[in-house]
Amino acid sequence: MSKTTKTINEVRHAIENRRTVKKFKKDPVPTEQIIDLLDTAVWAPNHKLREPWRFVLFNGKGRKKLAEAIEAEMGEDNKFSGSVQQVPAILLVVLEEDPRQAIWDEDFAAVSAMVQNFMLAAWSENIGTFWVTKPFLYAPKFRKPLGIKAGEKIIGMIYMGYPDVIPSAKERTPAKEKLTLFE
Repeated sequence: MSKTTKTINEVRHAIENRRTVKKFKKDPVPTEQIIDLLDTAVWAPNHKLREPWRFVLFNGKGRKKLAEAIEAEMGEDNKFSGSVQQVPAILLVVLEEDPRQAIWDEDFAAVSAMVQNFMLAAWSENIGTFWVTKPFLYAPKFRKPLGIKAGEKIIGMIYMGYPDVIPSAKERTPAKEKLTLFE
């Protein structure tokens, strides 16, 4: 097998075998390792190298800050503020929004590709991830204490940690069934 074929197979293997992990061990994920993974993830394609992303990381005791922001919006009696403190690390991925629709679309796609890169890179280092979106991500009471400004969209929260349970694969619809082909 040639080196090129091996690399292609490794990439395909990573894509097909990554799983969304929702149950993590309590072991912390080192901040430096997360930053290193982000340095890989930012190689995502992005039009004119706009790099329309930024990150807010909650690790260790910093997770309490995220819990407090959730409580500011949802009250202390909510299931999310306590659960985020059980996840080893959580990353908010923030899109710098552009008012021009075509550029906004390109940038949203770029940030989504960057998230996928991050999740694949993390998986390659035995770190599981879970891409989470919740209505409170839009709420001013949640956003303000975390420094999320007007004109920024939180693409999601990436929960991460060492997997306690790795779910089995779920079938995907073959692409051919969703393909319109003109030859």
